[in-house]
Amino acid sequence: MTKPDPILMALTQNRLDHICRHMGWVMSQTALSPIFSQAHDFSCFITGRDGHIISQADGLPGHAAGGGFAIRALLKAFGEDINDGDVFLMNDPYVAGGNHLPDWVIATPVFVGGNLLAFCCDRAHQSDIGGGAPGTYNGDATEIFQEGLRLPPVRVVAKGELRKDLWQLILLNSRTPELLDGDMQAMIGATRVGAERIVVLGDELGPEAIAGIFDAVLDHADVLFRKIVASLPDGVYVGTEYSDNDCFSHGKFSIHVTITIKGDKLTVDYTGTDKQMRGFKNSPLANSHSATYVGLAAFLGGEIPINEGTFRAVELILPKGSLVNPEAPAAQTMSTMYMGHEIIHSIWKAMAKADPARACAGWGKTVHGISTGKNAAGEPYVLYHWNCLSAAGAVAQRDGFHQIGLLPALGGLTIPNVEAYERLFPMRITRQELRTDSAGAGERRGGAGVHYEAEVDGDVIHTSRSEGLTYAAAYGVNGGTDGKGCELSATSDGKLVNDLPLFGKRSLTDPKFVVQSAGGGGWGDPHRRDAALVARDVKDGIVSIGAARSLYGVAVDAGGKVDANATARLRAAAAE
Repeated sequence: MTKPDPILMALTQNRLDHICRHMGWVMSQTALSPIFSQAHDFSCFITGRDGHIISQADGLPGHAAGGGFAIRALLKAFGEDINDGDVFLMNDPYVAGGNHLPDWVIATPVFVGGNLLAFCCDRAHQSDIGGGAPGTYNGDATEIFQEGLRLPPVRVVAKGELRKDLWQLILLNSRTPELLDGDMQAMIGATRVGAERIVVLGDELGPEAIAGIFDAVLDHADVLFRKIVASLPDGVYVGTEYSDNDCFSHGKFSIHVTITIKGDKLTVDYTGTDKQMRGFKNSPLANSHSATYVGLAAFLGGEIPINEGTFRAVELILPKGSLVNPEAPAAQTMSTMYMGHEIIHSIWKAMAKADPARACAGWGKTVHGISTGKNAAGEPYVLYHWNCLSAAGAVAQRDGFHQIGLLPALGGLTIPNVEAYERLFPMRITRQELRTDSAGAGERRGGAGVHYEAEVDGDVIHTSRSEGLTYAAAYGVNGGTDGKGCELSATSDGKLVNDLPLFGKRSLTDPKFVVQSAGGGGWGDPHRRDAALVARDVKDGIVSIGAARSLYGVAVDAGGKVDANATARLRAAAAE
């Protein structure tokens, strides 16, 4: 087949990207759950007829490669029995290419001229899917059966007709069936909007021409990525990151990666990673692929397209029975956060040895929990405390972003509006401000965490997810300092709660939460930071006067005025 014209290929790629974004707008505007409409915890993507992602222009980087696993599982399950007007649903990480159970994939096949051309899809986090804890995160789980409803690829719409019996079965397994019903309809609607636009594109260019462009887009991404890899020095580079708990007890649970660069190829070998754990942080295959690719793409930067052609040059070795490729029925719901965080950090640490100038400082771990209960009207709610997320590490080109975690999302999650949250839930957020001296110091400063205080009315089941309390993880690089870790306290009925679990649930009454979230790591020698930038940080409350002096060697007053002579003396003394 003749290669497509490069201009036509670029225009088609941009059009597909726009279709993905349009699908995202539909999701945000029509979904019932604030997880979609406020936090944007979803991704829209398009695959070719073989299930490889062509475009993912809207959504979370942590879903970068996972969607393709789901569609290939669908193709394996249904083969040729896929019809125009069908819609499919799936979530299971062991048989349906899922990254964790709460993220459900809706896939609508696209037919042009009677032939299957593509799939329009979205992957979105559901408010509740049953299991042992409201809100889907069961910190007591030791196997997947305790985590919620498992779905292989199933046909929920057959040739345009909703399968009502299956739909009711699914809703019956959720504590928030109204939210689930509305959100799934929003997901289906978004994929149908995308499918209609791809049909128009297929009618304009012809199905075979479009299929050829899809192949060319993947080939182009492969070429671009190989050029970047070839610019790196050949060698073997090792990185390790760890969690200090298995959700039940403390220990050291390590992700170990060996990256081999040879010419334009990368081998990412997780041999040496610890065996799967008892708790629910094991990372299934699709999630480990996605997190690996997020780590590589974020480190290498540049104009790297996010499709599955980009990573053809990467060979992954994921030992079975390990934290990055657990065997069923290992629990895994927390995997998108942790081990996702650890996988990306291990990649960054290894790659920094190949190219120190590109080194990425560490991101802070988090302590944001989930409060569930019933509002004054007796309706169930699921409240994610997104407003106390942690901060990003710095890189050579910029300071770290404030309050932007989670790391695998790379800022793709949206911090909800306080006023909107207070309308949606029986709560008040009484404080949300950037946390002074939480950011790692450096020539490029890490991002700042936040000081967050919130009150929730009534009887609440609160699910803790407090990884960041015990291990901050926001390491500094190239002379930068580490970001500060998290702090958390809670009261119930006015009394301090002393037994809030690291992971797990507690019943609370009129709880109040006080959170100091983690800062990001710094990049480079703090004494090389522009004194004017330090002064600005002091005025903004990011850095205290004392820290400006002790960490940065800058003498500055509360109004941001720098004493140039005193600063010169401080920095000269530090250099001796």
